[in-house]
Amino acid sequence: MTSVGGLMGLWIVALLTLHGADTQRNALNEPDVPFPPAGPTAQNLAAVCHQGQGRPRYTASFFPSSGASHFRRRGNAINRLESWYGLCCRGQSHQVLCCVQQAWKQALSQFCVEEYSTMTLPYECCEDRGDARWTCFNSELPNPNYSPTPGYTAPQVPEEPGFTFNGNAC
Repeated sequence: MTSVGGLMGLWIVALLTLHGADTQRNALNEPDVPFPPAGPTAQNLAAVCHQGQGRPRYTASFFPSSGASHFRRRGNAINRLESWYGLCCRGQSHQVLCCVQQAWKQALSQFCVEEYSTMTLPYECCEDRGDARWTCFNSELPNPNYSPTPGYTAPQVPEEPGFTFNGNAC
């Protein structure tokens, strides 16, 4: 026969075990990859173009050797986007905003393709289509103004291929 005190003790042990499991999961020191990047606007365009070296890049050494693949895909998307922003910002001034907006959409579209190529759940915004996708990506932003990280200078990363600017779409 089991006493009420014994059942209570069992519940306490179970709760402490669950709490401990949660603490261990948070103690894995997952990489911090602020995501998604904000959509470029006339208001944040100067920061997009002139403060890029002050925003993080995510080299392979930033990530743990195993796991964290969803963080790695996010980091790759940000690296790709920053590379493409650099191309746009060197362009003709009257088309820079249009160019960075196209780069943002192409980089996030490619991110979604990569998300669907895995056996995990895709990033929630990737499930949307058309304008709903861009609205989703442009909500709850960690850095909407593209502010630089104080004291940070981005490492040199290779220029990412694959961006095609369509000046006729502006």
